[in-house]
Amino acid sequence: MNYENKKVLVVGMARSGVAAAQLLRAYGAEVTVNDSKSEEELGSQLRPLEGLQLTRRFGCPAMDLLEGMDVLVISPGIPDTAPFVVRAKEAGIYVIGELELAAQLSKGTLTAVSGTNGKTTTVSLLGEIFANSGKVTHVVGNIGYPFSLAALVSKEDDVVVCEVSSFQMETADTFHPHVALLTNITEDHLNRHGTMEVYTAMKMRMFANQTANDYAVFNADDPGLEGLAAQVRSHVLQFSRKTEVKEGAFVRDGQIIIRMNGTERKVCGTEEIYIPGPHNLENALGAVCVAAAMKVPVPVIRHSLRTFRGVEHRIERVRELEGITYINDSKGTNTDSTIKAVQTMTAPTVIILGGYDKHTSFEPLSREMRQSPMIRKAILIGETADLIRTSLERNGFTNIEYAGSLGEAVQKARASAEGGWNVLLSPACASFDMFKDYEERGRVFKEIVNGLK
Repeated sequence: MNYENKKVLVVGMARSGVAAAQLLRAYGAEVTVNDSKSEEELGSQLRPLEGLQLTRRFGCPAMDLLEGMDVLVISPGIPDTAPFVVRAKEAGIYVIGELELAAQLSKGTLTAVSGTNGKTTTVSLLGEIFANSGKVTHVVGNIGYPFSLAALVSKEDDVVVCEVSSFQMETADTFHPHVALLTNITEDHLNRHGTMEVYTAMKMRMFANQTANDYAVFNADDPGLEGLAAQVRSHVLQFSRKTEVKEGAFVRDGQIIIRMNGTERKVCGTEEIYIPGPHNLENALGAVCVAAAMKVPVPVIRHSLRTFRGVEHRIERVRELEGITYINDSKGTNTDSTIKAVQTMTAPTVIILGGYDKHTSFEPLSREMRQSPMIRKAILIGETADLIRTSLERNGFTNIEYAGSLGEAVQKARASAEGGWNVLLSPACASFDMFKDYEERGRVFKEIVNGLK
């Protein structure tokens, strides 16, 4: 779409909304920016907009600003069922999100990763693989760096690696990655989407505009993806750590193999992957498929798997004190992610759980904790503490304590742990009841841990 001289309302002045406004002005749009917060409350968030010619309407409802608009750009936090969004559609206003806007205006080859868990690690690994191959690489999207900022500077020979959330796909229209990877689907965000069917449909929209010249990559081990590969028009690759696949990446005799177009190539041994855990083996296998589809040489992939050190807040070793290892997994924002963290533990562990309620079941996690030989105690925080306790006790896990804050939880975990043990923050919940986001929660945890005497 040509946005020159179009009247565009951008609602939501978090990072993605501010970046969308910058991109639209660069393409000649008449931009109005809006947020329910006042300009004083937004503060330094608006600094990138200084010097740009646009209309600022803060502290007022977006509904009052729709008249005369051609386009409405909404942030991922705004559902497409919001009354002002519905009204805009009824009025014939073109409604999109920042991700869709950036995809329309960016240059380079677009690759995308979605799924309930593993997105950030896989996207970050792919960014390193492509950079190691000599490509100018932009790692964008739900990972925290707005796609629109990359769209301002990207060139035709660049590679864009985009982390895609189900929220962002609600407002996707022409989004078209050359290679798209779906890591897994488990219960999450039902407070937004209502049902697993809707949640799954949002994930699958990532493939909607692909053709036979593109690639779709699926996790063959994940039951939530069963049958979904048959719904795409693109060339399907699969990955598995349990069995050999027809085309894609798998493990044979401890070696990662990539099989494409009838040719097999060894990538590296599974023990050579730097980041630990079976879930990270899955992330690596998925990344191998994407990289191979993008024709990255195997030696580059091998080197990247051996040297990539993971991402902040995902099973991140913070410190060892008095023989106790403190691990930050604040990115464990749902039960499946925390189950993977539990499965990674190789020493007795005290786990800190709890946070914002996303209306998902804690039963699978409770069963995993009861069966795990490593999880010895749970410290519960946040608004879901009672829900988690009920689920744990129902499944026979009873070594539980409450804490009123993250700091208190760390102190109680420290008192409960012994030399050679772990203290693991992996909340299985979002952070919005106590923190701005999981990143702030993780930073606070690390500050608390590093401040222990």
